[in-house]
Amino acid sequence: MKRWRSKILLLAGVAGLGFALPALGQRETPEPLLPPGFGDQDTAPTPAPPSPDTEESGAPAGNALPPVAAEPSVAASDRPVIENAAVEDLEDLAAQEIVPPIEIPEESRRPTNIVGPLRAENWGLGFNAFGSAHGRLLTSLMGRLDAPLPSRWTSILLRRALLSEVPAPRQVNEVDWVAERAWLLLRMGEADSARMLVQAIDVDQYTPRMFTVAVQTALATADPAALCPLVGPGKAVSEERFWPLAEAMCAALSGDAARASALIDQQRRRMGETIDLLLAEKVVGAGTNTRRAVTIQWDGVDSVNSWRFGLASATGLKIPDALMRSAGPHVRAWEAQAPMIPIEQRLKSAQDAATIGVFSNAALVDIHSLVGDATDPSEIEASVAGRLRRAYASPTYGARIGAMRDLWGDEEIGGDRYGRLILTAAAAAEVPALESQSNRAEDLIASAMSAGFDRRASRWGRIVDAMGDDGDRAWSILAVGTPRPVVDVSRSRVEAFVDRDGGHRGRMLVAALAGLGRLEDPASLGVDPAPRSRWAQMITAAARNRQPGTVALLAAVGMQTGGWQGVPPHHLYQMLRALRQVGLDYEARMIAAEAMTRL
Repeated sequence: MKRWRSKILLLAGVAGLGFALPALGQRETPEPLLPPGFGDQDTAPTPAPPSPDTEESGAPAGNALPPVAAEPSVAASDRPVIENAAVEDLEDLAAQEIVPPIEIPEESRRPTNIVGPLRAENWGLGFNAFGSAHGRLLTSLMGRLDAPLPSRWTSILLRRALLSEVPAPRQVNEVDWVAERAWLLLRMGEADSARMLVQAIDVDQYTPRMFTVAVQTALATADPAALCPLVGPGKAVSEERFWPLAEAMCAALSGDAARASALIDQQRRRMGETIDLLLAEKVVGAGTNTRRAVTIQWDGVDSVNSWRFGLASATGLKIPDALMRSAGPHVRAWEAQAPMIPIEQRLKSAQDAATIGVFSNAALVDIHSLVGDATDPSEIEASVAGRLRRAYASPTYGARIGAMRDLWGDEEIGGDRYGRLILTAAAAAEVPALESQSNRAEDLIASAMSAGFDRRASRWGRIVDAMGDDGDRAWSILAVGTPRPVVDVSRSRVEAFVDRDGGHRGRMLVAALAGLGRLEDPASLGVDPAPRSRWAQMITAAARNRQPGTVALLAAVGMQTGGWQGVPPHHLYQMLRALRQVGLDYEARMIAAEAMTRL
């Protein structure tokens, strides 16, 4: 059985809300990723609301919460017609009981009440990150969250919160709590992070919800072997149609070719020649002595789900670009991390992964460098790797900046322009503040800030200040992103910026400066600081109760929109203020700098 991985990228450098909690109803339950009959979820009964006297819940009595964890459906299947004794024998072979799982000694069992790989000294948010917040409220917020988020830095912070070593909150099943965290990480594109949480629970402790999430995690990480410990206990929990296919793949991977073939043939009679069966048969063909060669044709396939992604990626099959583009950025982030996919095919997905916070600047540079190592020397100079090398090592700063500009404007690299700024972040941070390069200050500052190089970006303060109106965009990034003010943030300077901008970006700057404690009376400049919505009251209460994990989750809730243009200024103010109150000043500044860069 394939050994599970534990590697994770820990660092990055990785239409409006409606506006408050009522808009969270956009997603009552996680969107199913498997095809019909492959893990579809029925809507579970709506749980009872939390106690009205719970301050952390922020929900009044009688306001019912959505389902915490949908149970797998039971898919009915017709028995095949037995036409002859040989087929009956094969049926009997396929129906044999699999070897029961090894029992874990009691003293070797891992706890389920405290789970998470990140401690406070290792980028976690602390043991009390969620404090005494109501468990059903937290899992409800996680389940309704529409991910990936529009903000890279908010996503990075939320990942740290979800991976923090924390106890299970009250009134929620301990294992289901871990499952909801892993499921949200999957939807954020964090397949390897989700796997770390799933692996932390012993299989014999799984709930039906955890079985569902564990299957999705195995597929998102393109690791069919990870399904094998789940098959026996999973079949006892539900009769999902994918279990026989998973059992066939595991039989092949363990060398039992006859049983694998019997199971596949049995499912072919029930399902027909579907793409989902053929992909499973492709995995079976990779086993020992199976003698099965399968050709996969994507004609007629109109979508990519986790089953198709996971099995195709595990066998090194290329999924057509049109299908991958329709799959969503979180699936492209899974692709960027899939080890069996040729690295050249993962480049554009890696850019998408960086934009949503899954890949760091260092990871992006590494993947392009690996491709560069395999590039013909005669072609290296024109490649991304060659241009990156010039951005880092050209003899003059002008030449370095020229190479960076070339990368920023090359849409063939993949991702959006912000993703390409992340690619050059470390190189941009190495460029000193030069008056001769002041016309490129905005891009250099934005690139450095995208990966968190705030102190190096601060060196441009004096030059940007001297640029006056011509340096407005660079000034706005420095005004909110540096550890201490290095540019003029007087009220008159802010008012002048708002007058010239006259739109959303100006109000967002006011909200960011006020949220960071660098501007008084934001109301007079069009940003209401009062926590009037239910969401604002909840994040304010979480900050007051010193719950950084709850604040991080609610900050993500406040960004339920397709892009930064949809984030309301008063939401940005409340989330930055709350982050500062719980000691996350750096993260607050990076989120504000990202807003000024991407608006």
